Amino acid sequence: MITYILIAISVACSLYAFSNERFLSATIFNPYVIDKRKQYYRFITAGFIHADMLHLFFNMYALYLFGRIVEMAFTVLFPGIGNLMYIGLYLSALVMSSMFSFYQHKENPGYNALGASGAVSAVLFASILIYPTQKLMIFPIPFFIPSYIVGPLYLVYSYYMGRQNLDNIGHDAHFFGALWGILLTVLLWRDALKNFIEQVFG
Repeated sequence: MITYILIAISVACSLYAFSNERFLSATIFNPYVIDKRKQYYRFITAGFIHADMLHLFFNMYALYLFGRIVEMAFTVLFPGIGNLMYIGLYLSALVMSSMFSFYQHKENPGYNALGASGAVSAVLFASILIYPTQKLMIFPIPFFIPSYIVGPLYLVYSYYMGRQNLDNIGHDAHFFGALWGILLTVLLWRDALKNFIEQVFG
């Protein structure tokens, strides 16, 4: 149920932010304001608001697909505390995926970011680490590809696009969120890499 709760909160906050500029301004990720006013809560609140309906839909659809997988896996891997571990993964990813942008833009008052992309990337890559042979489709390739192949391609693409800075998409958040999802899953589950290797090569 945690995945559905996260989706519900994100949808409610995003819809409210669409029509309330004051709420949007108070919750958006702005490194300059965070640094100068010490409003560190924005690392979290910015992950529950989105720019528009399309942005909200894609993030929540991805969370729906992969969040349930990771949530169920965590309840098995960590009996009794799996839900807490899953919440910890999601919320910590909101922070860690934004750290690079925070230090890069904390002297830039005009830089803003929002959305759950960093946390969703962390969940996606935790899913890939746990189930590396699951099949994924990436547009515009019209067939399914094992996730252990999609994962590295996604990392390379996110890193490249983040360096090019050609659009308004948070590629850095995608990249660092993905790395955090891998790192935290490995730290929490000591057999994560063994499981990954056995499934891919076994």
